[in-house]
Amino acid sequence: MKNDLKITCFGEVLWDVFPDGEKIGGAPLNVALRLQSFGVQTTMISSVGKDIRGKEIITYLNSAGINTNCIAVSAEFPTGVVNVNLDKNGSASYEIKYPVAWDKIPLSSSMLQSVTQADAFIYGSLVCRDSESRKSLINLLSKSKYNILDVNLRQGYYSHEILIELMKSADFIKFNDDELFEIGAMMGSPYNSLEQNLEYIKSWVKATSFCVTKGRHGALLFHNEKYYYNSGYKINVKDTVGAGDSFLASLLTKLLEGENPQRALDFACGIGALVAAESGANPILKETRINNFINGKENG
Repeated sequence: MKNDLKITCFGEVLWDVFPDGEKIGGAPLNVALRLQSFGVQTTMISSVGKDIRGKEIITYLNSAGINTNCIAVSAEFPTGVVNVNLDKNGSASYEIKYPVAWDKIPLSSSMLQSVTQADAFIYGSLVCRDSESRKSLINLLSKSKYNILDVNLRQGYYSHEILIELMKSADFIKFNDDELFEIGAMMGSPYNSLEQNLEYIKSWVKATSFCVTKGRHGALLFHNEKYYYNSGYKINVKDTVGAGDSFLASLLTKLLEGENPQRALDFACGIGALVAAESGANPILKETRINNFINGKENG
């Protein structure tokens, strides 16, 4: 799967520490890896520490074909670490260390060039918990052709004002259902249904595309003035880490390639389900397996 798309991702790169070991992760990094697996020319903007963990992340991303020229190396702050706890259903909760290198992403000319040349720029809300990375992001948002916000409400590392600023800069916004309801309430929505809350949020921002993931119940997409729905795929969940990230990467790749939005959503939900059926955020998925699963020829 090779295409001409160029996408730049901004935000946290880190190590997810599970009870049984460590794996490289971070939402924007997970998105970047899945994009690259679809043949998208992907650049990662972040910062790692001048330590073994940082070196291993850069080596890993280089081996995956991701451009790491915009990953800064900090002598002052360590590479990010997150302690991941899984409940009996495989749902994850996170203890995110602070401050770490990705909190202090310094703006550079190479970052500005990468964003300017990209077809799309993906960023999350978590990286804005520190003013230095937030300032770099705000500068980059003004240079991008197409801004994609991946909302990640974690451990109170966000504020109403910053979320609104990030949302108003976005052309495409992705939430999960809990985040949608929380942000709707934060913005004064009087509604209780998912669609009504989404309509309320839409009236406040310039974004023209929205996606809401609903865990095992699939997702909805608002794109080109129409709603699209997928009710989910039945799978045996190992862990949910990275499922939403792979979903976003898959959906964006298909939409930016001009795919029919319903087929794009079905494909993305299938990818998200297959990732949740595996351990860790970035399992390798063969194209034949993806298609067989979506077409009902393989169980998750």
